[in-house]
Amino acid sequence: MPGFIDVHAHLDDPGRSEWEGFPSGTKAAAAGGVTTLVDMPLNSAPSTVSEETLKLKVQAAEGRVYVDVGFWGGLVPENAENASSLERLLNAGVLGLKSFMVPSGINDFPMTTASHIKEALPTLARYKRPLLVHAEVLLDLDGKVELEDGVENARSYSTYLKTRPASMEEAAINQLITLSKDTRAGGSAEGAHLHIVHLSDARTSLNLIKEAKQRGDSITVETCPHYLAFAAEDIPDGDTRFKCAPPIRDAANKEKLWDALLDGDIDMLSSDHSPSVPEMKLLDEGDFLKAWGGISSLQFVLPATWTHGRKYGITFEQLASWWSEKPAKLAGLTTKGAIAVGNQADIVVWEPDMEFDLDNDYPVHIKHPSISAYMGSRLSGKVLATFVRGNLVYKEGNHASQACALPILHR
Repeated sequence: MPGFIDVHAHLDDPGRSEWEGFPSGTKAAAAGGVTTLVDMPLNSAPSTVSEETLKLKVQAAEGRVYVDVGFWGGLVPENAENASSLERLLNAGVLGLKSFMVPSGINDFPMTTASHIKEALPTLARYKRPLLVHAEVLLDLDGKVELEDGVENARSYSTYLKTRPASMEEAAINQLITLSKDTRAGGSAEGAHLHIVHLSDARTSLNLIKEAKQRGDSITVETCPHYLAFAAEDIPDGDTRFKCAPPIRDAANKEKLWDALLDGDIDMLSSDHSPSVPEMKLLDEGDFLKAWGGISSLQFVLPATWTHGRKYGITFEQLASWWSEKPAKLAGLTTKGAIAVGNQADIVVWEPDMEFDLDNDYPVHIKHPSISAYMGSRLSGKVLATFVRGNLVYKEGNHASQACALPILHR
């Protein structure tokens, strides 16, 4: 099949390579059939919000990546209000921009408001590059969630879930679709494109996006395998490996996400691989309110999607659309995303019926396997070999002797 393209991964390099890093992250990608990924602008240090910080990111990747890596730039208040600064970042080669409508947890990556996004859209329209948005906004939840049993209640996933209700996603997407109308043909930001990352609410939020698409707005949406594989009711007390934002919601919501994906209302999938050092997950304390949020998943997205999707009758063609064709289009990777004459030979060879257990005996290449919610799972769909630009970078547990893939810049 065409190699998978993951448009949403945090490799934390440079500056926080103890969380992951380009070598371990791209080895994990290759072992999972991901031949190209686009690295997020935050969780590295410094965040990629300027021409200068992009250069640091590219330098950190050169000679150290086993799959091709592109880069999103960050949209933050400082550059949103400065068109020339934003233009320099786009001219330097980022494939598009990413913003947060809630605090990101990273000091040098502050949140943007709808006003900041509106300011940036005309510049993005001129460059015809997308803006990816973490769509949650803070709401007045009548103060902090009350801990009925003191600290112990913070070990309950349901407590964390109450702090990130679906209404946070709904409110953010409501704000975004007041802006997305400008992306229609003839609009003031025609040529710009809004992309909602990691949607978890399959109810009102999804309906708002569907309606915007029907009106002709240039807008797409992704979800992640962990929202399709796990349900809130099944998360054990204290198992902070499952903490992420937006959160994993209930089983009924999970079914609706599958329906939307199969019906084409959700456009594509991504990993949102967001690791940290194990200490930050507070695995011993199991405190969902204080633990770092993020699912470590990069190596497992192909078998996870396939294993859970088989129950719904998904096809290889759908996998290729969700994980190759549409991500390539979003990121402007015109020679990737399909096995076709003239395209780069990015190929994954895998055995759909081969089952395996993710345990201590299975070779896992992410830096900190212990924090992955997928460990302990039994999956089907084992990757046998991965080719990037025709080069064999992974085969049956072994990687190429040298990191021969490339950083990708928009030219």
